[in-house]
Amino acid sequence: MIDLNNLEKYRENNRIEAKKALGGLPHSIWETYSAFANTLGGVILLGVEEYKDKTLHTVDLPDPEKLVKEFWDMVNNPNKASVNVLSSKDVVIENVNGDHIVVIQIPRADRTYKPVYVDGNPLNTYRRNGEGDYKCTGEELRAMYRDASVKTQDMLVLQNMGMDVFNADSLRGYRQRMRLSRPGHVWDTLGDEEFLLKIGAAGIGEDGKKHPTAAGLLMFGNEYDIVREYPQYFLDFREVYDDVHRWTDRFVSSSGDWSGNVFDFFFRAYNKLQLDLKVPFEMEGPFRVDDTPVHQAVREALANCLVNADYYGRGGLVIIKRRGEITMSNPGNFRIELAAAKAGGLSDPRNGTMLKMFNMIDIGERAGSGIPNIFRVWHDQGWVEPAITQSTNPDRITLSLVLSPTSTDKSAIKIGDKRNSAIKSAKRQMIIEYLTDHPAAKSAEIAEYVDLKPSRVRDYLAELITEDIVVAEGGNRNRTYRLKA
Repeated sequence: MIDLNNLEKYRENNRIEAKKALGGLPHSIWETYSAFANTLGGVILLGVEEYKDKTLHTVDLPDPEKLVKEFWDMVNNPNKASVNVLSSKDVVIENVNGDHIVVIQIPRADRTYKPVYVDGNPLNTYRRNGEGDYKCTGEELRAMYRDASVKTQDMLVLQNMGMDVFNADSLRGYRQRMRLSRPGHVWDTLGDEEFLLKIGAAGIGEDGKKHPTAAGLLMFGNEYDIVREYPQYFLDFREVYDDVHRWTDRFVSSSGDWSGNVFDFFFRAYNKLQLDLKVPFEMEGPFRVDDTPVHQAVREALANCLVNADYYGRGGLVIIKRRGEITMSNPGNFRIELAAAKAGGLSDPRNGTMLKMFNMIDIGERAGSGIPNIFRVWHDQGWVEPAITQSTNPDRITLSLVLSPTSTDKSAIKIGDKRNSAIKSAKRQMIIEYLTDHPAAKSAEIAEYVDLKPSRVRDYLAELITEDIVVAEGGNRNRTYRLKA
C-alpha cells in the first residue's frame, strides 16, 4: 500500500495512520484497528510521526520486537479485540533510512466477523472516515449484525403476519412472467400458497402455520404492510429533465395508488428507463430484436440495486433518470470488496431469496457476473465508465450510468456546461478514486488516468479544492494534489 522509501509523500488519510509509539504500544491503536477492519482496511505505522506540515517522518523505535510481541498478545486476547483478522505476514518490522518502524496491514474484515470491536464491548466499535476514527452509531451496529448472519436478511419468517399480506395482482403478474420464462415448470400447477412456499416467499413458523418471509413481503406485499416490518422502507423513481422543476415525472411506494412492493416497482421503473434506450434495427428471422445488451445491463443494474438494499436502512431506494444519465442509489454498503464485485465471480447478495425470485423470471445473475457485465457493456458502447460510490453514516451505494460516449475532443467537456453534468460527475469521481489510491499526484498524472487534458483536470481540481475535498501543495511546476485528510 505504501512506498516506505518515499514516506514523506504520504499523509494520514482514511487508510493510513501514523503513531510515534516511543512510549510503547499506543492505546489509540485499537480504535484504529477496529475502524480499519470495519471499513476498507488500512495500514498503521508505528515509529512514524506527523510533522506540522502534515508530512510523515520516521523516528527510530528503540525496541520494535517488543512492540510486535505486545501487539500480537493483545490482538489475540478476546478481552481486547473481538477477533483477530490478521495473518503473520501483516505485521513486519522495516528499516527505513536507518530507522526501525513497525508496519501493520489491517485488511477489511469479512462481514461474518463484523462488528470488530475492542475492550470486550460491542459499543466500542469504530469506523474510519476522512477525519479519523469515529464510534459507530446503534444503527450502524445493527446493520453489521444483520449482515454477519449466514442467512440472508430476507429469509426471516415473519410470524406476526399472515398470508393475507400478499397482493393478489402482484403475485398473479409474477406467476404469468414465470410461465413465459419457464413454460411447463413443475411449480406452475401449484396453488398460490404452495407456490409461495417453493420460491421462498413464505415459510412455516414455530406455530406450524404458513407466514410470509421478509422476501415475500418485500416482493409481493402491500406497502402499508411492508412498513410494519421495515419502517424506513421507501422506493422512489424520478425523471428530471430540466433545471426548473424538481422532477418531470415521479412515483413512490407510499402513494397508495399501487402496491408499492419491489416486484411492481422493478417493472414500473424499468419501463420508464428503457424508453430512452436506443434500439438498433436488427432482425432475428421474421422478428425484430428489441432487447439489446444495454437493455439487459440496465435490468441487471436495477435488480442489483433492489436485491442488495438494506431495507432497514435510512434514505430509501432512489432511481433518478436524467437526460443521458441514470443513477441508482440504495441503503447499505457492499458485503464484499468493491474491487472483487467489479472483477466478478463472487456473489454475496444481501437479499438472496429475492435474487432467486428474480432469477426465476430471467432477471439478475447469481454467479457474480452482474457488475462486470454492466462495465463490459458500457465499454463496448464506448461510453463513460460507470461510477460506483460508497458513503457512510448512513451507509449508501450509488451507481451512475452515463448513456453517452467519452468525448474525443476533450476540450469540449466544460465545467460549466450543464449538458455534460453526467460526464462531469463521472470524471470527478474518477479523480477522487485516483487520489484515494495515490497519496499525491500531479495534474498530468491524473489527466492520463481520467483521459482528459491537464487544463481540464485543473478545472475539476479547482472545483474540488473550493469544495474542501482536495488540497494543492507546491508551486506551479511542482504542484501536487491530494485528498484532504
